[in-house]
Amino acid sequence: MAISGYHSLSLLTRQMQKTVSDEREEALSQAGIHDIAHMRPVMTELVRNGPGFYYLLQDAQEHIVVGNMLHLKPTQGWRNLTWTHRSLPPEHRPVIGYGLTLQDGGYLFVGIDAEPVQTLRRDLWFTFIWGLAGFIIIGAGGGLIVSHFVLGKIETISQTARDIMHGDMSRRLALNTSGDEFDHLATSLNAMLEKNECLITSLHQVTDDIAHDMRRPLAHLGQHLDEAMQQPHSPSQADALSHAKINLNEALEIFSSLLKLAQMEAGAGIPDNQNVSLRDILLSITDIYRPIMEEKQQTLSVYLSQDEMTCSGNKVLLVQMFSNLLENATNHCPAGSTIVVSSFMSDTTNTVIIADNGPGIPEHERERVFEKMVRLDHSRSVPGTGLGLSLVKAIVRLHHGRITLLDNAPGLCCKIQLPYHSKK
Repeated sequence: MAISGYHSLSLLTRQMQKTVSDEREEALSQAGIHDIAHMRPVMTELVRNGPGFYYLLQDAQEHIVVGNMLHLKPTQGWRNLTWTHRSLPPEHRPVIGYGLTLQDGGYLFVGIDAEPVQTLRRDLWFTFIWGLAGFIIIGAGGGLIVSHFVLGKIETISQTARDIMHGDMSRRLALNTSGDEFDHLATSLNAMLEKNECLITSLHQVTDDIAHDMRRPLAHLGQHLDEAMQQPHSPSQADALSHAKINLNEALEIFSSLLKLAQMEAGAGIPDNQNVSLRDILLSITDIYRPIMEEKQQTLSVYLSQDEMTCSGNKVLLVQMFSNLLENATNHCPAGSTIVVSSFMSDTTNTVIIADNGPGIPEHERERVFEKMVRLDHSRSVPGTGLGLSLVKAIVRLHHGRITLLDNAPGLCCKIQLPYHSKK
């Protein structure tokens, strides 16, 4: 439309310029000689009998000799006047014309009413502006509608992914039965989720079965060792039986931890969920570990917030989580170390920090220590199964929290963040 309008405007302008050119050439032809004396009678006749045209003849001193316009500054060539410069009162109509310098220094101007060109140009701008505005409104409105639809679909997928991450492996994407691309995507994703759920369920089942099946013969083996230890035997035999009993207890602890991990990872919610006071748990645990640390010549400092620090969770699991962290700290820190337990809260988060000035953990190993059965080289001599931090991470994740290991310079800083839940 814009190209067609521009073409029409250009064509109309050329037609009007041709009309002006024809009128000018006719006047010059009638005069013969292009000076004031010969042009005066011709222009006088044209002004009298040439309606629709605008004429102006000025002498070399720019005085008007004849014409139906006011004075113009002599300018050679095509001119577009915003108003006609007719004799007073002036008519405010546009004029397109041609100015010519005569042989004796005079000035001749012939023009025509350019109102049609101005009207067409104004209509074109009006159409363009309103068309552009309509395009923007329709485009923006359509874009908002489409984006709202697309973002709604994406949010549905994101919410499903979050639910699955929080343990609800049965969640699936709803189909809108329209057969569009989103339906095809949802069908593919649902098939993938179905397969993943089967694989994870199978893996958890295998872990659960191994832990259950192995605990029975190991328990029987423990009973046989107890019976053997009650029989008369030499000191070397007693020492061997004692070491066997210790190793067996470590194996039982490993299987028990694996079983608990599998149960937590497979669960869709927190068992025995209730409002729990983190402050009470921390006070209780630090009271238990204080004499143990003093015996190892370690210092335990406790700085707990006086605010209400409650969260929704399982008290037994939270007690085990903080116990594992304090157990790790006291086992890996040498004599003379200081272990600090502190807490604070914001509007939505309870934060607990357990920091020490021991050997710490290298930055590149801080995520790996949460994996099952991982033990760093410098920790091989410390008793443990390599599942303590895995249990801690699983408990934090089960409670929708976050755990981060940071550099305490020197030592390790363990930061646990759990959602705040009011008692009301």
